[in-house]
Amino acid sequence: MNYNLLNYNKPKKLLSLLAAALLLSACAEPTETKETTSPGPDLDDADQKLAYVIGASAGKSMITNLKTLEGTNITVDTETLIKGFVDGINGSAKLDDAAQLAVMEEFRTRMTAAMEQKRNIEMEAQSKAGAAYLSQNKTKADVTALESGLQYQVLAAGSGKSPGPTDRVTVHYRGTLIDGTQFDSSYDRGEPATFGVNGVIKGWTEALQLMKEGAKWQLTIPAELAYGQSARPTIPANSVLLFEVELLEIAQ
Repeated sequence: MNYNLLNYNKPKKLLSLLAAALLLSACAEPTETKETTSPGPDLDDADQKLAYVIGASAGKSMITNLKTLEGTNITVDTETLIKGFVDGINGSAKLDDAAQLAVMEEFRTRMTAAMEQKRNIEMEAQSKAGAAYLSQNKTKADVTALESGLQYQVLAAGSGKSPGPTDRVTVHYRGTLIDGTQFDSSYDRGEPATFGVNGVIKGWTEALQLMKEGAKWQLTIPAELAYGQSARPTIPANSVLLFEVELLEIAQ
């Protein structure tokens, strides 16, 4: 199991993507509200096909990037964006380079603050939801809650040896969020994973040393024993993680 830290919410990345999209793309207007005044692209012509693909790709990237701003107080009007794009292509921009740079610098400042506020709101919501889940889960008769905050349920006890912190183990596992969203599964990949006991998140390191070969546990791992405030592409910051873990063997 190898989750590399990816801070994909950094404002600088969004800024660069938006800036590139502003320079390269135009958003298509709905065909039902726009009269056709010229024939469409000839996709049998290599140059027109290339131009069309560049535009379509940039437009798709633009939509994706604009959605990142949802939940902030920043909006980008697509009709105005289209006009700016056309003016830029025609060399008739209504703002000179210095003025455009000033606007982008102001945008950088606004976006940094807005994205930080959005992130804090999302983290607080995840924290509250996780705390409620942990509190309810530990009341179940078959759940053991440890002092560290780790909770586990024994699905199969196992009868082999328990690994130490420097051992390598081979496991099958499935990971989900508390809402049931699956973010990883060795079962789906069709082969178990092998890794060092001390090379994974704290909740796994603690649990593996309590398990025996052949055991299968359901782990409930609080955020501080998982990824804490570090978000992943499929794991929000401050997430409680659920893992079904099957310790197959201590690897040689």
